[in-house]
Amino acid sequence: MKFLAAITAAALAAFTSSAMAQDLPDLGGKTVVVVTENAYPPLQFIEPGSGDAIGWEYDAMAEIATRLNITVEYQNISWDAMIPAVSEGQYDLGMTGITIREDRAEIVDFSEAYMRSEMVMLVRGDEERFTDAASFAADADLLMAAQPGTTPFYVGVYDVLDGDEATPRIVKFETFGAGVQALRAGDVDLVLTDGTAGNGYVAASDGGLKIVGEKLGTEDFGFIFPKGSDLVAPINAAIAAMGADGTLDALNTKWFLDYKIGG
Repeated sequence: MKFLAAITAAALAAFTSSAMAQDLPDLGGKTVVVVTENAYPPLQFIEPGSGDAIGWEYDAMAEIATRLNITVEYQNISWDAMIPAVSEGQYDLGMTGITIREDRAEIVDFSEAYMRSEMVMLVRGDEERFTDAASFAADADLLMAAQPGTTPFYVGVYDVLDGDEATPRIVKFETFGAGVQALRAGDVDLVLTDGTAGNGYVAASDGGLKIVGEKLGTEDFGFIFPKGSDLVAPINAAIAAMGADGTLDALNTKWFLDYKIGG
């Protein structure tokens, strides 16, 4: 009876997945130009050794492309140029772990959230001078790495430090990866990042990195589009279907638990 029940459950899941796929729009092979940064592991990054662009978002976009019948072309751009470029219609979609925020939604459209994450404090494995945001803020000699205009930058300014966006205690880097390299080298003492990326770096560091303190907030990630894009509704439908049939959970397991950055 248990075997029969398992077959019935599997058949029901397959039927449900098939029915959901049939409900998704067919975009007829439409070409969608996607821009990304390739500097935010494990969401999207260049794999050491192979040089391939891989990650959670690449796998998710490949799945969306299959479900909606679209052809994806990828371009690369720096983070600080991405939102303006998508807003101006230079690209159809942007992805790089972009936090859904009201100010950004004034110039681009967001998809529904495909991931929720919490901000954490990433430090060197032997760090003992501070253990939380308050003790970091109390030591004026300690420095933080951040990309201007990102959620970690604003959390660092307003939730950790004194609210001065010109503070010399935040060292600005063009990419998230460059900030982590500066942390490893001892040029800065803290990198704020979402928990998923932070855990990925810690797991790959062989003790070289760790997370300290309490989580500093919650953020939802979404894809961005030019205002009024007709891609928003079908992408949202695909995200909902992937959430319902377990695909998003499977991607989380693959990239945040199973995959080891650097080998």
